[in-house]
Amino acid sequence: MLRLMPILLAVAYGLVMYRISVWRTHRELDQRSTELADPRLKALTDRLAAALSIARIPVHIYEVDPVNGLAAPDGRIFITRGFYRKYQNGEVSAEEMASVIAHELGHVALGHAKKRMIDFSGQNALRTALMMILGRYIPIVGPWIAGVLTNLIAARLSRGDEYEADEYAAALLTKAGIGLAPQKSLFLKLEDLTQARAGMAPAWLMSHPKTEERIEALERLEDKWAKG
Repeated sequence: MLRLMPILLAVAYGLVMYRISVWRTHRELDQRSTELADPRLKALTDRLAAALSIARIPVHIYEVDPVNGLAAPDGRIFITRGFYRKYQNGEVSAEEMASVIAHELGHVALGHAKKRMIDFSGQNALRTALMMILGRYIPIVGPWIAGVLTNLIAARLSRGDEYEADEYAAALLTKAGIGLAPQKSLFLKLEDLTQARAGMAPAWLMSHPKTEERIEALERLEDKWAKG
């Protein structure tokens, strides 16, 4: 029983972290967001809603500067204020913003938003368990190895989610008559928009796939649909 104690403690820690993470996320989003009222974007989200046979798709502005879109565990879709400014400045088109919304809808529809919360707590539990176990046998580098292994697993899972959400968005944008061109053109802008330099890190260390790989995946989808 004593040998299992580190694992049991890690599982309990993960459950507590999951509850805390959900509570903090909901509180943060509630306090720092408002529903978006933009006629051009609403016209496009109405087309997405019609393709999904639902009444409407509410989109909220999250009052933070980094350029990002996100899906909350409760199913709400958010665009950051920083991203919305890029759209207002003409750096991002309304159709490209619609592709972001479609992508986040994919995360909701495919269960990624809730799963990511579970993954977060599970990763913390795994990291804690590995640190306890490896730290016992490899005192100096054991905790570092535990962190690296956990991060690699998390990155791999996250990249898989991104590909799935991209495919969902592509199908939805096609059905709505918007097409895949805005989705692909936005990918080409993402590094500059987010001031990220994905090419400087190995692909397997990144939580998002490389831009060219995401575009290639979309083009394979287009070829598949054209042949079908």
